[in-house]
Amino acid sequence: MLSVEHVTKQYGNFTALEDISLTFTPGVYGLLAPNGAGKTTLIKMLTTLLFPTRGQILWNGEDILALGEAYRGVLGYLPQEFGYYPGYTPRQFLRYAAALQRIPRKEVDRRIEELLDTVGLSNDAGRKLRQFSGGMLQRVGIAAAMLGDPELLILDEPTAGLDPRERVRFRNLIHALSADRIVILSTHIVSDIETIAGQIVMFRDHRLYCCDSPAGICAPFQGKLFEIPTGTPLISGQFLLSERQGEGGTVLRLLCDKAPENGVPVQAGLEDAFLAIYREEGPQ
Repeated sequence: MLSVEHVTKQYGNFTALEDISLTFTPGVYGLLAPNGAGKTTLIKMLTTLLFPTRGQILWNGEDILALGEAYRGVLGYLPQEFGYYPGYTPRQFLRYAAALQRIPRKEVDRRIEELLDTVGLSNDAGRKLRQFSGGMLQRVGIAAAMLGDPELLILDEPTAGLDPRERVRFRNLIHALSADRIVILSTHIVSDIETIAGQIVMFRDHRLYCCDSPAGICAPFQGKLFEIPTGTPLISGQFLLSERQGEGGTVLRLLCDKAPENGVPVQAGLEDAFLAIYREEGPQ
């Protein structure tokens, strides 16, 4: 179990995160917030790349900073951009990563072949990394993070820049890896976590806004979402969340307490909740 207890992180007079308390158990957690909200700051503290100004982070009841190498031994981490050697093949790179992680040599080759199969790269294991697409490189990064069979897997914006097909493949892979470990996935792309994360962690104003299921986050907005034809003037109390193409043309998706005259009620999804929670204050 990973526990964050009253953690605050400050940079001089700027507070990046304030009094954050969270508990993580096996499953997928999505860190979902706009850029600059503190997701990466929390991830860097969870991976010991940064230290809390106040509070502590515990792994099974012990401070991760005191655990040191023992904690990093249960941790797999894929940063937003990871370094690799373009002239290496996936096998060569994973052997190099295994050496850095001090994984016993007798276990390395078997583990590498298992992981290449898991991430769908067995047929490309002899190609140079310089020939790989962004999605293929991210799968190599996942394999490197999984070399030590970690109990805690942390992924920072892993689908940034990937095309829709690679993002679907990536989500399926994460779901398969989450059966018996904690997976923490940071993103600002709602669709990446809506279907695989059991719990969504959201920050607002540098504080914890919620840690809840997607359904729980959407619940306050059910019955308050409507679609109206484009060109319909908005009145006070109506907030424009998004637009989409309907059968008869563009429609506006509104958040409001009272149904508009020509409004069609619609079910609130996680993207709607995200846009509602982080909407600019005041009528739109």
